[in-house]
Amino acid sequence: MIDKEKVKEAVSMLLSAIGEDASREGLKDTPDRVARMYEEIYAGYEDDASERLSRQFETEETGAAGGIVLEKDITFYSVCEHHMLPFFGKVHIAYIPDKRIVGLSKLARTVEVFARRLQVQERLTSQIADAVYSELGAKGVLVIASAEHTCMTMRGVKKPGTQTVTMSARGLFENDEALKGQVLALLRT
Repeated sequence: MIDKEKVKEAVSMLLSAIGEDASREGLKDTPDRVARMYEEIYAGYEDDASERLSRQFETEETGAAGGIVLEKDITFYSVCEHHMLPFFGKVHIAYIPDKRIVGLSKLARTVEVFARRLQVQERLTSQIADAVYSELGAKGVLVIASAEHTCMTMRGVKKPGTQTVTMSARGLFENDEALKGQVLALLRT
């Protein structure tokens, strides 16, 4: 749980450290606003992907013959743990069910569990893949994330529009390039 009092104290100290007057009109409520914002954007520490994925439904289809379930273009916002600046983009989750499927909103909620933490994109992608693979007992999972990192766009090399793409494969997707190709083709539709 976020310690709002510590956050407020830290923000006041930070404002002072950069030469601001934390008591001036425009800033006097900033520490409280930041503390409330942190409760929201770091809510993933209080959430559990296994709970999000626990509501499952039986299906007769199984294995690769049962087809691929793909939820694409799941928007996410996260905060880079290196500079504490936002990164944001889209996640695509494909899985091959083994007699169990999950409600589509649960995949998006799983993304939120991991995105609402201090994060790096590579770990975010892997955590989503691991959760879906293990919790659903899926035959295979493929997660692709594409994001813009403000630590590269507003500071440092200053290259707006640069996209970082990461991919994590589990199960049948790990070694089957044709299967990965099917997902990539679906992403273009």
